[in-house]
Amino acid sequence: MTRLKARIVELIGAAGPIPVNQYMALCLFDPRDGYYTTREPFGAAGDFVTAPEISQMFGELVAVWLYEAWLANGRPMPVTIAEIGPGRGTLMKDMLRTLSRLDPALTAGASFAMIETSPRLADVQRQTLAATPATIGWHESIATLPQTPLFIVGNELFDAVPIRQFVRAGTGWRERMIGLDDADELHFFAGAGSVDPTLLPDDAENAPQGAIVEVAPARAALMATIAERLARLGGAGLFLDYGYLRPGIGDTLQALRKHDHEDVLANPGEADLTAHVDFAALTAIVRAHGLDAHLSTQGEFLVEMGLLERAGQLGAKANEAAREKIAGEVERLAGPQAMGDLFKVLAVLPTGIAVPPFPTAD
Repeated sequence: MTRLKARIVELIGAAGPIPVNQYMALCLFDPRDGYYTTREPFGAAGDFVTAPEISQMFGELVAVWLYEAWLANGRPMPVTIAEIGPGRGTLMKDMLRTLSRLDPALTAGASFAMIETSPRLADVQRQTLAATPATIGWHESIATLPQTPLFIVGNELFDAVPIRQFVRAGTGWRERMIGLDDADELHFFAGAGSVDPTLLPDDAENAPQGAIVEVAPARAALMATIAERLARLGGAGLFLDYGYLRPGIGDTLQALRKHDHEDVLANPGEADLTAHVDFAALTAIVRAHGLDAHLSTQGEFLVEMGLLERAGQLGAKANEAAREKIAGEVERLAGPQAMGDLFKVLAVLPTGIAVPPFPTAD
């Protein structure tokens, strides 16, 4: 039993069952034993590999999009270019290298920001970015960023924000809770809390007993904070994550450990817990703030941004083994059987401003 699991069992024994969002928050962010506060999750030696770790091409193309968004917004200065949930700092490193080639004056004049809640990960990011000449600040939240136009990117950000789950029980929906069975093992069951019917998908009425829906108020609050900032001060946002474009019914909560799935209750604090992102819900929040929201798959976005052309450039002077490696990276990032279709892209822009590959209205 992990240290965190022992503490959760003790907590439930003393105070009663806890909802899924509290369990997720403890597993991921507990100051003593949380996954992101104690472990190195990224890369082949960790538990999962993110797009920036697969290939430099990902960060390069994201940087090109942010640069085009900055141009389309009238080249505002001063300006803040930020990454939220920046992992090891690999994406920002690739973005800075690309932006410095595109526009050295922008790189020299902009404020770069890393929005990170984990002190351990912030230290890793400082090491990754130690050689860059750009001015970089670390922040625990958006609230402390400079009051300037903001161009912000988040890769695999929202999937780790805790969700609530509700299970069909009888004629209604009850909050899915985590309690203890007769052997003092963690298990799921339907609690007493109910869900606002307006938050349910359209087909919830016909869902069978035991069906699960997911609601993510913490994700909604984070997106609202970002959208409010962009609406007030200007800028743009680009968010890439795995998820679905239309809300539906189903349990997407999963635990990932050593590049494989495991029981979400098995090893609290030692496995990454995530859930698929409801992009329709995020889009509604963006538009409620008077901003345009554009959606695509990651594969479509990267290919239209020039992934194949960039791969050709990198491969032109490479040997056969390196070309095969680049081809494999393209397939992982954009292939429909890999990340290409599973991962979606949400672009946030002021009304009427077009930044390819997205049209002015969606």
